[in-house]
Amino acid sequence: MTRLLTRSDLLALLDVDACLEALRHGFMHADSGAIAGQRVRTDLPFPGTATALIPGLVPGIDAYTVKVNAKFPAAGPALRGIICLHSGLDGEVLALLDSATVTAWRTGLAAALGTHALAPQQDAVVGVIGAGAQADLVVTGLRRLRPLSDLIVHDLSPERASAFCDRHGGSIAGSAAEVAAQADIVVLATWSRIPLLDLPDVRAGHHLTTLGADEPGKQELSRSVLKAAAVLAVDHRPLAAAMGMLAAAGLPAEDAHATLGEILRADHPGRTHPDQITVYGPVGLPWQDLVLSWLAYRESERRDLGTTIDFLSTP
Repeated sequence: MTRLLTRSDLLALLDVDACLEALRHGFMHADSGAIAGQRVRTDLPFPGTATALIPGLVPGIDAYTVKVNAKFPAAGPALRGIICLHSGLDGEVLALLDSATVTAWRTGLAAALGTHALAPQQDAVVGVIGAGAQADLVVTGLRRLRPLSDLIVHDLSPERASAFCDRHGGSIAGSAAEVAAQADIVVLATWSRIPLLDLPDVRAGHHLTTLGADEPGKQELSRSVLKAAAVLAVDHRPLAAAMGMLAAAGLPAEDAHATLGEILRADHPGRTHPDQITVYGPVGLPWQDLVLSWLAYRESERRDLGTTIDFLSTP
């Protein structure tokens, strides 16, 4: 039997602390897997793109994921898709999960881990540029990892920025530059195709996490900002150079000083001085879909939550 897990099911099943721990474990161990994950993306003859992430694998989990997403920026929601969770023993489809929910949770909470690992101080002002679902989860995750002294939010939609502040507190800024001027940590999560922050917007001690540069043509930080970073970190060097933050700035894979896995394993020291500028720019990896899908599936089995269907049934 296969579990069908909708958005409402997943919101009932997923726990922030458990997801953070599963993602941390994945960053520390996923590199040891024998098969590299692939991220395949194509334009469409429609106003959107199609993306597939295969296979989601992590040592110790006898299952894998295949994710198919549609990204249509003008739609609401802008991302829709499905994650197939398969048994690693016989290929059985264990679960079909709403991709938008899993993607927002794994992207936002993984970014919270990267932000926490690189940001300079324990009681920081956090700035958000782009008040969508991913930024929502970054702030939620950060609050589990460190105290935050204040929150500054900017979004092209004043209504969305106001709703974000209603959920998390804080105040609204009129521009991306205004956010950077007031915040110690800046999280960018937009669809921008031009840099939102340039070097004059950045000061000593800043940490910047850019989530929007996850496919060709998208860019939130200028090349000069990336070149000024004492620590420029990614989740995967080749992908970052092919379609992520590095590609957007025309930088090669070797310009990334570290991966988040290397920092969490202490293979790289990360930030070594409070005045350093640090940047984290993930693309998103297939194994991240697996660890959260596996958590949700195991909990749905325990609680008998979700709809069960039988693909193999006959009339």
